[in-house]
Amino acid sequence: MHTPTQRVPSPCVRNCCLDSTDICLGCFRALAEITGWQEADDDVRRDILRKAEQRRRARSRDAAPPWGDSA
Repeated sequence: MHTPTQRVPSPCVRNCCLDSTDICLGCFRALAEITGWQEADDDVRRDILRKAEQRRRARSRDAAPPWGDSA
């Protein structure tokens, strides 16, 4: 009996809002990555998720106050 394998799930959090560079502020995927998600194989999906995580971290660093975390 063949059991279908689970595909890499979409990171969509239903908070779709694109910034000026067409990056979603909810999942941090580029518009082209969002529109190509359904056709992407799991290797491509994992690569998209890796890039999205890098964008999320970069945005978090850019948004940090210049004086750091100490209060």
